Amino acid sequence: MRRIVPPLAAVAAAYAVLQLCYAVAHMDLGWDESVYLSQVDPRSPAAYFSAPRSRGISFLAAPVVALTPSTTALRVTLALLSSAALYGAFAVWRPLLGRGRTALAAALFAGLWITVLSGPEVMPNLWIALAAVAATGFFVQARNSADGRTLAGLAAALAAAALLRAPDAVWLALPLLATCATVRAWRRPRVVAAVLGGLVAGGAQWTVEAYVRFGGIARRLADSSDTEGGMGAHLGAGLTAARRSLNGPQLCRPCRIANPSLTHSLWWLLLPVLVAAACTLALRRDTRAASDSRAGSDTRAAVLLPAACALSLAAPYLLLLDYSAPRFLLPAYALLALPVADLAARAPAAFRAGPRRWAVAAVLCAVLAAHLSVQLKELRVNTADARDTAVRYRRAAEGLRRLGLSAPCTVTGPRAQPVAYAAGCASAQTMGNNRSTTDAALARTARRMPMAVLYDPADAYLPPYARTWRAHELPGTDWTAYVP
Repeated sequence: MRRIVPPLAAVAAAYAVLQLCYAVAHMDLGWDESVYLSQVDPRSPAAYFSAPRSRGISFLAAPVVALTPSTTALRVTLALLSSAALYGAFAVWRPLLGRGRTALAAALFAGLWITVLSGPEVMPNLWIALAAVAATGFFVQARNSADGRTLAGLAAALAAAALLRAPDAVWLALPLLATCATVRAWRRPRVVAAVLGGLVAGGAQWTVEAYVRFGGIARRLADSSDTEGGMGAHLGAGLTAARRSLNGPQLCRPCRIANPSLTHSLWWLLLPVLVAAACTLALRRDTRAASDSRAGSDTRAAVLLPAACALSLAAPYLLLLDYSAPRFLLPAYALLALPVADLAARAPAAFRAGPRRWAVAAVLCAVLAAHLSVQLKELRVNTADARDTAVRYRRAAEGLRRLGLSAPCTVTGPRAQPVAYAAGCASAQTMGNNRSTTDAALARTARRMPMAVLYDPADAYLPPYARTWRAHELPGTDWTAYVP
């Protein structure tokens, strides 16, 4: 008898294929990736690691980077790992939503262009999203089965989220702790201990680093706010930036581009409506037919809790920042896919068996196909954009090598971090979010090792010590290198 592939496994396999076909080939390393990788790459000096960053994604990539400098090997490994993690995270929800709805939720999330592009990238947002899905699923299960396996999974998922980005893990845990405080079924010391224990275990490294490098947790959070441009009440600006950057670029700062077309942003505008409808139906759902009243409560929690955690995770990015990036909302998208999938699966069942039910199902399939086609188009555009940007970093690094720069060496100026990593040099900045030294210190550095200053006409700043150096155009880029 032919064995049928489970639907969730099919979604994870399709996700891996999409990454390998579109996001892996010919993609060099981006700016943030070079920073994260430099922390664990034995062949390169570590770039400045600013206060908002956490080291979890560096730890994840470390084994591959230690074995090989190949970017392709790193991309393929992360593509396969992220597909396996997608399967594992959403598999937690199968006892709660069933096989079909869980697979549909995974497909809705995996079908987003930013989800595909993030899979093989050395960036933490996708992994936080999957950790959030798993943590919320284990938490809902803990209502009735707070056994060791469920609690260990809950703690491990929260620890992973905290290691990847500690502040986001706190925002994820807030609705869970609020539920423990207000709902009797979750008011168990073991559940609370699992939530708090996961946060403490995963956030320990971030906390120690806060005291060692920044002078404490409060100082690190303040430095993080300064790096982000001053986190505060940016209600209209944050939401506007999120919509403008919906279909790229990968970082919209400052975000002055036009809003995307309605056909390419309709799903985003409808998402709050669909989630609100799912939550309303969950609250009104009649549970009298259930053999156990707990079953109805579990069904409602499986819709309401992901929505609450998604809102909590999205809040700082939508309300406290004045810029945006599509990847910032990945955790919210992953969690909101669960109630939307539940709503979509129940829509045909609202009609009696017959032509109407089939018509509703056909319309939903057509809408999903149209949505995925839009996402595929955006994936192609943004993959090409990311590739073009990263190629310029590589070309600049090759130009510096032709000028005689070899390790040990230092690169400063705009785009110094990714270019320096590609060239095997150290990077340093005297201004901006990654300020780590002074012009005087760099002038002394230039007397003892090879050094280059990248000059971008758009920035129009050349350090005083480099104004007598020779200028060399870097072919294939918009930049000039000044070398002693």
